[in-house]
Amino acid sequence: MDRLVCYECGETYTFGAASRCACGEPLWFATDAASFSWPDEQTTAAGDRSLGRDTLWRYRSVLPATAPTELAAVAGGTPFFRARSIEAADGPRIHLKIEGVSPTGSFKDRGTAVGISRLDGPIGTVSHGNMALSVAAHAAAADRDAVILVAEDTPDSRLAMIAQHDPHLFRVRGEYGRLYDDTLEHDLGVSFLNSDSPLRVAGQKTVAYEICEAFRPDVPDAVVLPVSSGGQASGVWKALRELHAAGLIATLPRICLAQAERCDPIAQAFRRGASRVDAVSGEPTAAVSINNADPPSGTRALAAVSETDGAVVSVSEDAMLAETDRLAADAGLSVEPSCAVATAGVRKLTAAGEFAPTDDVAVILTGSGYKYGPPPGETPPIREIDRADVPEVVSRLSS
Repeated sequence: MDRLVCYECGETYTFGAASRCACGEPLWFATDAASFSWPDEQTTAAGDRSLGRDTLWRYRSVLPATAPTELAAVAGGTPFFRARSIEAADGPRIHLKIEGVSPTGSFKDRGTAVGISRLDGPIGTVSHGNMALSVAAHAAAADRDAVILVAEDTPDSRLAMIAQHDPHLFRVRGEYGRLYDDTLEHDLGVSFLNSDSPLRVAGQKTVAYEICEAFRPDVPDAVVLPVSSGGQASGVWKALRELHAAGLIATLPRICLAQAERCDPIAQAFRRGASRVDAVSGEPTAAVSINNADPPSGTRALAAVSETDGAVVSVSEDAMLAETDRLAADAGLSVEPSCAVATAGVRKLTAAGEFAPTDDVAVILTGSGYKYGPPPGETPPIREIDRADVPEVVSRLSS
């Protein structure tokens, strides 16, 4: 699997020759999935549990890497269940895909797992969040050097999480947004696994494979997910196209994307009926992991929405934070605000008449909230009591 193709113009390239097409759009692997069938449990693992039904490697016949490194071998296979506790009476059935239980706590491990298993030498990324942590951890497990380029204003607490894996960690002064292009334009002797690199998209598509396999022989009516660079949305779209080509799904679920209202270039393009996404001047938002004012795969994500008759919705800060609290209190799930925009988006789309109570909606919760804790300055509700008062206080709660 060494051929890349442009989804828009169809131009093809040899893997390693380019990451973006001459037309300007990102490339992805040209995957022949026509003969793919759902793996059989008896033949999936070949006696190796690390490559069994509970990892993304059960789909290795449609992946550009087949021999994962040790940590990469356990990526994927995340929980997926119906969450009745957060469903609205007039809303759809909500099924949650919990990517926060991945090795480093986010969906980024899927792309990193495939990328690091295919590439040799040092691995790099331009990120100050989940992707940086994932690349640093997987490189450490594979005894490889990692080069992590973060923004100048990256909080020390986040740097400490990344630094524990001993990467080459650099705070970069200057225009951070240009670093993505810099790593494509210059031969730096490092293989960069950035947000929408073909290898990363190939790994991240497996989340949609898992969702559709769980639903078989049916499909969900829609897949809803947060969107930043557009790489994850591209992966979901690619997976659905491949499964449709293989005859394993009869229709493509709608792809619906959610962004923070304060930084929503893809949603703005969708609202004005545009076919391309332009950069915007974003504002600070609690959804730091999706605060991307100039998404490199934004136009491809918009094309995914268009082809599947989906939608893109913007979520206010208040709605996002309320949804973060709801997921924790009602579903027992700690997620980043960047994830909560997805279920908040389902509520907004339901109010707009996009979803009915008879619909099944799969929501991808992309990252764990346990890594970041409550917002700065927020004090959790804790009551101080004496040990002698415990029996009386606790018994009063149940009366």
